[in-house]
Formats: sequence, structure tokens, C-alpha cells
Amino acid sequence: MIEVHHLKESRSRRITWMLEELGQEYTVISYDRDPQTRLAPPELKKIHPLGKAPVLRDKEEILIESGAILEYLIAEYGNGQFVPEKGTPDYYRYLQFMHYAEGSAMLPLLLKLYVGRLGEAGAPLHPRINSEIANHLGYLNVELEGRDFFVGNALTGADVQLSFVVQIGVRSAGRDAFPNLTRFVDMIEARPAYQRAVEKNGE
Repeated sequence: MIEVHHLKESRSRRITWMLEELGQEYTVISYDRDPQTRLAPPELKKIHPLGKAPVLRDKEEILIESGAILEYLIAEYGNGQFVPEKGTPDYYRYLQFMHYAEGSAMLPLLLKLYVGRLGEAGAPLHPRINSEIANHLGYLNVELEGRDFFVGNALTGADVQLSFVVQIGVRSAGRDAFPNLTRFVDMIEARPAYQRAVEKNGE
């Protein structure tokens, strides 16, 4: 059976949600963070030496990185769903967003988290970080103008990959700041597969 190795307070929801969309059986193995360092426990490094999450184990494969895991699951179990046809404009848009989510959009959100722990020492960095967050959320909000999904007319892996960024953005900026992103969050969180992932594995 497919195993999802999940570190609490990490970004594994995208993987369990996609597995529910694909109708695949899976089990979640959850790990607690060290209360002092906030790092993964040694047990997770037994699965993958970096000790990062999520980690997917399926047959002979052990994969890290949410984007790579999503692409693997879609290729193995999607039967042509959740990815545009290769060589089309939608496919290149899909590739862009699959990489953009973690390659660019997550950075200012992570900086806000880490710099916020510095207290007053981090205060000079807040304006630049907040400006970058607003820049990325504004870009994504415009990209959803007049459409339900970031690519094409149906859910793809790009929507799943971007979901964490958009959800965090809406929760931090407020529901009125980026109306298209709020609409997107409401739509994906109402999907039966998303709700099953939450029911089985918690928020």
C-alpha cells in the first residue's frame, strides 16, 4: 500500500488530497516535531536521509518534494487526468505553476515565519517580506480572473500544488484582500476528495 510519511505542521495535505482524487488507498504515518528544535525526529530520517516531509513510499519508489510526488502519482494512477496534454500551451502553463509554487511563492511565506521568530531583530525585514507576499498573491489573484482553475477547465496537479500557498495567503491576508483566491480556496475545500483527506488525516 502507498505510504505517506507526514511530519506534523508540514505540507502533506496536497499529497493525501491527490490520493483521494485518484481513488487510491494509502496510509499516513505521522511524526511529531522536536518541541525545542522544531525539526523532524530521527525516525523520519530512516525513511529518507533528509528527514523532510512529505515522503511517499510506493512499491520500490521513495520520493520527496511535493511537486515530484504529485507528478509521480498523476503519471502512475491518473489515467490521463489532472495534467494537460503534453506540448500544449496549457501543459507549459501547468509546468510553470508546478515549479512556481515551491520555487518562488513559498519563499516569502517561509521568510515571514522564520523572521517572525526573531522578534525585534527581524523587524527591518518585515516590510520587504510583506511586499513580496502581496506581490505573489496579487499575481495569483490576477491569474484566476475569470477562471476556476489555474490551468484549463478542470482540476490539475498545479491547482493542488498551489493550494497550500493560496490557503495560507487567504488566511493571513483576510478573505476580502484577494477575492479570486478566496473563491478558489472555498471551491477546493468543498471538493469531496479534499474533505475526505481532512476527515481521515485531520487539518
